[in-house]
Order: sequence, then C-alpha cells, then structure tokens
Amino acid sequence: MNLAGTLAEDMASEGDPTWLLRETGYELLRESTFETRFAISNGFLGVRGGLAAHLGACRAIPPRFYVAGLFDTPTPDSVVPELVPAPDWTQVSILLPDGPLMRCPDRSSRALTLDMRRGALVMEARQTCNAPLEVRLRSLRLVSLDARAIGMQVIELRIEGGVSDLAFEAGLGPTDFELAPERAELDLKAWRTWRSGRSLAIAAAASLEVDGVERQPVARGDLTWAWRWTAQPGQAVTFRRIVAVTRHHATDVNAGARARRELAAARTLGWRGILARHEAAWAERWRCSDIRVTGDPAAQAALRFAIFHLNGAANPDDPHVSVAARALTGDDYRGHVFWDTEIFLVPFYALTWPEAARTLLMYRFRTLDAAREKAARMGWRGALYAWESADTGAEVTPHQTVGPDRKILDILCGSQEQHISADVAYAVWQYWQANEDEAFLQEAGAEILLETARFWASRATGEADGLRHIRGVIGPDEYHERVDDNAFTNVMARWNIARGLDIAALLRERWPDTWERLARSLDLGEPELAKWGEAAETIATGRDPATGLYEQFAGFLALEAVDLNAFAERSVPMDVVLGRERTQRAQVIKQADVVALLALLPEAFPGTSGGINFDHYEPRCGHGSSLSRVMHGLAAARLGRPEAALGYFHRSAAIDLADTHVAIGGGIHIAALGGLWLMAIFGFAGLSLGANGLAFDPRLPASWHGLDFRIRWRGRELAVAIDGKNRELRVTLDRGDPMTVFAGGTAFVIAMDNPLVVRLPVDG
Repeated sequence: MNLAGTLAEDMASEGDPTWLLRETGYELLRESTFETRFAISNGFLGVRGGLAAHLGACRAIPPRFYVAGLFDTPTPDSVVPELVPAPDWTQVSILLPDGPLMRCPDRSSRALTLDMRRGALVMEARQTCNAPLEVRLRSLRLVSLDARAIGMQVIELRIEGGVSDLAFEAGLGPTDFELAPERAELDLKAWRTWRSGRSLAIAAAASLEVDGVERQPVARGDLTWAWRWTAQPGQAVTFRRIVAVTRHHATDVNAGARARRELAAARTLGWRGILARHEAAWAERWRCSDIRVTGDPAAQAALRFAIFHLNGAANPDDPHVSVAARALTGDDYRGHVFWDTEIFLVPFYALTWPEAARTLLMYRFRTLDAAREKAARMGWRGALYAWESADTGAEVTPHQTVGPDRKILDILCGSQEQHISADVAYAVWQYWQANEDEAFLQEAGAEILLETARFWASRATGEADGLRHIRGVIGPDEYHERVDDNAFTNVMARWNIARGLDIAALLRERWPDTWERLARSLDLGEPELAKWGEAAETIATGRDPATGLYEQFAGFLALEAVDLNAFAERSVPMDVVLGRERTQRAQVIKQADVVALLALLPEAFPGTSGGINFDHYEPRCGHGSSLSRVMHGLAAARLGRPEAALGYFHRSAAIDLADTHVAIGGGIHIAALGGLWLMAIFGFAGLSLGANGLAFDPRLPASWHGLDFRIRWRGRELAVAIDGKNRELRVTLDRGDPMTVFAGGTAFVIAMDNPLVVRLPVDG
C-alpha cells in the first residue's frame, strides 16, 4: 500500500469537488500565490505549499515553515518582533548524475490538490523530456491536527522508463532569520532566538523503500539522510519523514527532550496511525463546523476553504498565542495579532469550537498587564490593548512605513486606533453569551470587561457641552487620523462600559466572593461604578436624532464629497489615487466604519436608521481593506438585502481564491475568511445571540436553495436547516437540555425529541 497514491485515488473518487482545491501547471510569478492558497496549518505548525516544492524549480520566495509563538527581532536595532520562519523540514533533493531529477518536468503535469476534508496536501508531477529517467512523482504532507507537534511527509516515485544512478537526499532548509544553534545530533537539532528567549527543537526520523524493501542511508548527518542506488523501470520508491517540533523558553535545560518524546510516540503509531488520527480529528472539526449550501457551488467551495483555514488556524492548547492577521500562512504583518481575531474569528470559534475561543481570549487575559501598562503610559486608567500584538502583548505597531510615493510615513495606529479594547471586550461578551463559561468569566473574562470599561470611562473627557468626548483617535477607517468622536469608537466605548456595569452587577449577585476579590485587587468601588454609568450616558455619538444618521466623526460631513463611481476601474486603493492629503480631506472611507458598527451593534440603529446609515456610507467606501466587504455583506443581509450581501460575499471570497483583488503571497486573509462564515450564519441565516436564547431570521439569496449548519450553545449541539425553496426553518437539538429558540420574534421551546419546524414568510 502506498500512501500518496492511495490518498490521491481516494480524493479523485470523493465525488464532491467543493472538498478539493486543485491547481495545475506552473507559473513562477504566481508561485507565491499558490504557496499561500495551499498552505496547511494546525494552529501550532504552518507550512506553505507550492508547485515548486521538491522539484528543484526556481521559487518566487524562500520556503516557509512557521511555529506559532516563535518571535524575535531581526536585528539588535529593531524594536518590532517578528514571527521567525523556522528551517523547512520538507526539503529534499532528487539527483541524477548530471543534476536535479525534475529540472525539466512536464509543466502541465504539475498539480497541487488540497484535500480540505482530510487536511492534507498532495503534489504531483511527471518528468518526461530528454531525461535519463521517466518518473512520476507524488508527494503528501500534513501537520497533525491530533498531535500538533507532528508533521509528516511522504514522497513516492514511480520509475516509468530509463536506467540511471539516482540520489535521494533529505535535510532541513535554511532560514533567513539567524537562529543560534544549540544542539546538533543525528535525530535532533535545536536553536535559540538571539534576543527573545525562545528555543526551537526539531526531532525527525526518515526512511526510504525501493519496491517495499527499506534501504539504509549511505550517509547520515544531523537530521540529514542520503540514499543512492540505480533506478530501474517499474521501481516504486517511497520516502517517509516524520518530524516533531517544539517551542520552549531558552532557559529550558530540557529543550529537545519533549521533541524526542513526541517523535517516539508518533513512530510508535506509524504513518498509518498518524494519518488515521489526523483524519479523525479533521472529521470531528468538520462535523461541528461544516456549512452546506445548495444552489451555489461557488459559495459552497468558498465556505469550505474558509472553514478549513479557520479550523487550522487555532490551537486550543496554547493560551500564549493567538491567530495572526495571516494566521500561519505568510510573512505579512510579521505574525502580529490585530482586532481581526476578536471581531472576525472568535464568533466562529465561540459557536463551533468553544475550547479554541476560550484559549484565544485567555491570550488576551495573559496580556492584560501589558494593556494596563499601555493605558498608564498614555495617561489613562484601565486596559488599552496593543493595536498590533505579538507574544507579550506589548504594543509592536511599527512607527513608520514607506508610502506609495516612497516617502516615509508615520504610523499612528499603535497610539490612536484604540477601539481595540472595545473589540476585545465584545469578543469576551459574545463568548460568555454563547457558552456561559462561568469558570472563564470568574477567572479572566470579568476582569477584561472591567478593565476595558475603566479605560473608556477614563478616556472619555467631560466638556462644557455636558458631553464626554473621545478626541484624537483613528477608527476602522484608517484614511482619517487624529479624529474626534469617531462613531464606531464612541458607541463601542459606551457599549463596553455598559457591559462592565452588567458584569459587576452579575458578579455581586451570583458570585459575591469573586466580586469581592476583583473589587479589592482592582481597587474598584461603588463611587467609580457610578461614574461609569454617567460616562456611558454622556459619551457623544454623533447621531442626528432627527434622521438617525451617525456622523462618522466630528466634521466628516463637511469634507469634500468624492464620487467613487468615477474611479470604479481603478486597480489601486483610493488613497493612492487621490493622494494621502486629499484623501484625509474627503468623504472617502478605507473600510466599513459606521457600517461596521451597524454589523456589530444593530440595536444602536432603531427603526429604519440602519438602512439610512448603510445607504449613506456604502457609496463613500473605497474598500481599501480586505475586512471591508464582509462587514458590508453582514450588514446588508441583516437589513434584508440578501442579493446585495451575496455580491459582497463572492467578492470577499475572491480575495484568496482568485487573483483579481490583491496579491496573497504574504498569506491568506484569515479575517475575510472568518467574515464569510459571519455572513452565512449571522447574515443569511439571521442568527443573533441573546440572554434568553438564540434567534433566527433567515434571509437567503435566491440562488441559495438551502443552508445547513451546526452550532454549539451553552453546552448544547444544534443542527439548523433552512429550506429556501419550501420556506422552512428546522432547528434540531442533538445534545443538551431543552432551550428557547426565537423565530420571527416568537419563542419556541425545543428538546431532543421536539425539534422546531416553522414556515418562513415569503418576504423573509
């Protein structure tokens, strides 16, 4: 039995192409795109995939292998830590006497297949032209979702013609970050970062079989192997490698011992056992998180791609790391964590994988002291989270960058984009609503909510008009800096303070001992809480009570109006088209701002004001961020505009699945992928979370004949099926106690033997 061939045959017979992502041919200029799109990850290890792998072809960028949490600064003078690329453990060389075996492959035979159901990448190629050997090559790689320290690689060669001496060499690739060597042994290598106090260890075992008979290497070094033999027609050659990767503090005297233990356990299982457990772990993740769309195959494929990367981005066992803006698939943003995680990703995890959501929020709790330090340094109380965060939670946003005109620009997000604290609080509250995790709330969540509420009460300054103002900030629309009373920031701040007061009341009522402990440790008393209430009532919002329109920030409506339709064919962002200075003087928005507020807090838009704000701001948005269209799509769906929302859905999916939006060589846009899930579940399915239960108000696009998915809610598992043709909603409780579900504003009680089946209105 051969692994790569068998898996490829299984995939070919899968029958559902929406489980597979496939690319054939090879173009050097698109190689970095392929390496991103076909990346695989398990939340601890991330490996980029590309057609050039193993083939000796020129590569657009160096191979990349990432280990979550392995941060260092690239030079002694640098102040910005970056995720350190680790040595590539998939590197091999297959050599004929006169050079690489695949130096002249049949390019049309090169194919990558990402099996998203199994979490494996298969690459195929064929060597036929004017070479001593005719060879068909297949390779498989995976990083285990069952044992996250483990990676596995299989390469199969079929000799179809010719006779020649052949050499097969395997080792570790270099890294362009200088890691200081610590240990080098036959089965183990270890390094340390120069400045951050991190240690990396890789243990590995490899074997090569020719026609089922294992051959001993002719040369053996530190995690290197070399085999040589005379290849004959009909030979089947199989190379297998298992690696175990661990990350430690550099002070750990046993660095490497855990890697050896992980490797020993994996070798005991064998490659079949590793594969079986990995596939079982993926099967469970898909059971909990798959979405099935009928009537729109492109949407189905996009959702599978999104959910695959979302499930591979998180590690529920490591609260020391979070999900970066490009996950573990590329170098962009240096592996830093933004608001993307809490706003665009945590909802997926909270409702399909609560253990992962909890761990991501524990990362924010672990970095709470750094958030307190940032707030204090800037003259405020409470916790102001870093706009860009790495391993410690300290602010790591670069201070400057080079603009499109090659001029040096100051980056102000690290000091002014302060809505991040409310974003973290929003995720904590959403997780609490979805899971009622009392241990988390008492251990971590309540303190985050209280300290972020304290920040906003301190940050909002009372003025002569009787209102509190938040001046000198940047909202989600980063085209405009140093603005006053940004609507998104201010309304989210009011919401954050209100939730802090809710949690204080809840703790006093249900867990008075916890409240006493927190109140004492935070020096938080009733006089301060009373001031919070006054702050929440008086923070300016910019909302016109006559029209319901929010002014994005003070003075926005007086800026120059620009017709974006005149620039519809542009290929660059609007700040490049207009220039930085004119953009700052114009009503041109980088990404959803007031519309983002509408998507997150629809209750802040009573009556018809949601549509009024959407219609006002949609034509002013240039969508200069990958996050923008998903927020517009979510808001549109909730407003009962499913066809407009579907357009945003497909344009968001195209960011990573097509080559029409932006280059994705720097990694997948994980927040946009999370946004596809948000649009499907909170938008088209109309899901909303409340204190008393779940509510559904489905608004499917006409092309979506059905939408089926599963969610978890407070220890329960539910299956939801929306039949667009027959206008029917069915909610089945598969596990857990009876609960209340709202549909069309009516409350229903469902139990395991009593599903909800309701007819939907024709205009729903």
